Amino acid sequence: MLDIKLITENPELVKERLAKKGCNVDFTEILQIDAEKKKLMAEIESLKAERNRVSAEIPKLKKEGKPVDEIFAKMREIGDTISQGDAKINEYQQQVTDFIACLPNMPDDDLLPGEKENNAVVKVYGEKPEFDFKAQNHVDLCTKLGIIDYERGVKLAGNGHWLYRGDGARLEWALLNYFITTHLADGYEMILPPHMLNYNCGFGAGQFPKFADEVYWLEGEEDRKKGRFMLPTAETALVNMYAGEIVDEAKLPMKFFAYTPCYRKEAGTYRAEERGMIRGHQFNKIEMVQYAHPDKSKEAFEELVNKACALMEGLGLHFRLSKLAAGDCSASMARTYDIEVWIPSMGIYKEVSSVSNANDYQARRNSTRYRDSKTGKPAFLHTLNGSGLATSRVFPALIEQYQNADGSITVPEVLRPFMNGQAVIKSL
Repeated sequence: MLDIKLITENPELVKERLAKKGCNVDFTEILQIDAEKKKLMAEIESLKAERNRVSAEIPKLKKEGKPVDEIFAKMREIGDTISQGDAKINEYQQQVTDFIACLPNMPDDDLLPGEKENNAVVKVYGEKPEFDFKAQNHVDLCTKLGIIDYERGVKLAGNGHWLYRGDGARLEWALLNYFITTHLADGYEMILPPHMLNYNCGFGAGQFPKFADEVYWLEGEEDRKKGRFMLPTAETALVNMYAGEIVDEAKLPMKFFAYTPCYRKEAGTYRAEERGMIRGHQFNKIEMVQYAHPDKSKEAFEELVNKACALMEGLGLHFRLSKLAAGDCSASMARTYDIEVWIPSMGIYKEVSSVSNANDYQARRNSTRYRDSKTGKPAFLHTLNGSGLATSRVFPALIEQYQNADGSITVPEVLRPFMNGQAVIKSL
């Protein structure tokens, strides 16, 4: 959530920054409402001060035998005015909050405006694999090897679902174990959060109210604020763990990772090349999150980017790192770098990790703060997140980049310890 103080003090700056995300906003009406709220607050505070002053004099007047009936009547009138004023102030505040809650985060200054057309490749890792045989796509390879059962996945749950079988299930689990082992070695705390979350989690992460239709609701369709939904990413849970709390500044940065399946509606139609595991309604992901001091936010971002890239390098996959333009960053994020793996059969790169910095946007929404040692006052911390990694695109990229002429798949060396030393996946 954006700071209303910043909007009131420099609305043109905020408008200019939001326009880079394609969000054209007019603050005229909301600034007027905020001004009316402040004016009314001053009036009500003055009345409260008058009521307190007179209330303090009443015992003295009684002691002196002076009449106080008219004073009591006047105090009742003032009390009614105060009650009405407080109600109006709350109404104004709710209007301001509702307006700001729907605004996206401001992109960082160095981001280009626009969307994908202005994304910039920062670095390319490795070389595109070349084959001296006719390469196959991951769907055909997995089907022939019997490691992914697309047909029965659809039978059980519909389009966008699949089954891991045999060595496919073991390879998926090996990937997850490789990620988990690496994060533990780097000092991150492992979390296994609930998969069913309440509305406040979606709001705090910045996904609600705007994107409330993109998740699977279990209950509360009529009143979603009383309902629960299936998490679309573990980030939604992790950034809300300390909502409403003031954490010890000395504990920053706090570093977490979580394993969960992710559940998404994936609205829209699938493109022909996006069959198999490229897009799905349920997929496995390890998510990294940091709670950082604002002064160390940039360092935390670089750490998360480097960790995601290191995982990909360890797998020996060809991929690239891209800096997203403002409009291609999600609504909650001030900056994002995507790690994009090469899918040979598609001839394009596909995102397997997004590393993002929300700055204080999420912390303002869910009131996650630290106590500043310099001022002694609570201040909003920064939240950052990054996939580390999502498997649904790593898996097909691995299958295609490591395929052999006989249709077998070479298992990357870093995964072999988690597959009892198995070096090759081949037909039984």
